Amino acid sequence: MEKERIRRFVWEQIKPYALPPFPVEGRIPNFKGSREAARRLFSAKEWTEAEVVKANPDSPQRAVRLGALEQGKVVLMATPRLREGFLLLDPKEIPRGAYREASTIRGAFKWGRKLKTVEDLRSAVKRVDFVVEGSVAVDAEGRRIGKGAGYGDLEFGILTELGIMDVGVPIATTVHDVQVLPPPLPQDPWDVPLTFAFTPAKSYRFKPLPRPKGILWDLLDPKKLQEIPLLKELSRL
Repeated sequence: MEKERIRRFVWEQIKPYALPPFPVEGRIPNFKGSREAARRLFSAKEWTEAEVVKANPDSPQRAVRLGALEQGKVVLMATPRLREGFLLLDPKEIPRGAYREASTIRGAFKWGRKLKTVEDLRSAVKRVDFVVEGSVAVDAEGRRIGKGAGYGDLEFGILTELGIMDVGVPIATTVHDVQVLPPPLPQDPWDVPLTFAFTPAKSYRFKPLPRPKGILWDLLDPKKLQEIPLLKELSRL
């Protein structure tokens, strides 16, 4: 209930700065200045050195996904609700003129390669070097609150469980300045804290906070286990 109260507070605060899609409620809100926040992210040393980036599919991070492709980075993006696994966007396999389209959700399905199984992931992705998350709220110590579905944290669990991604991987978000709140935000055991946050006006680098190691099977929603083929396969393994 406290997380939901914070989400509703931020959705109200961001309305003067919001961009489509509308309404902002119930989603990772798009905002004026998202490109400036992305440019701040691009200056991070860990980003510059990364070859494979896992990015969320939400609108405010489109500039990050586009920048990744333009900079020659492979982008790994989850399909909605992980129903069809992940999409792999390799800039070498996409015409440069199509990068802008490929950075959208619909375009990613057109230009990306689906990775639906454990074998698909292991054969296509050797290591994820950097993660970009969408956020509704973050605090000044690196805690994050998403829109409430929990898929970003679940993606982290899947990829670390498979050994494709290290638990200490750099994780960044881009948000508007009004989305950065005083600490501490409430957290659950499966919540994954950030390494960085970038706003149109500021760059934050956080001291490391504890992260979950792999999937917390005992706390996993049984409904998600039934709905996500990758999770079913992992549970059998």
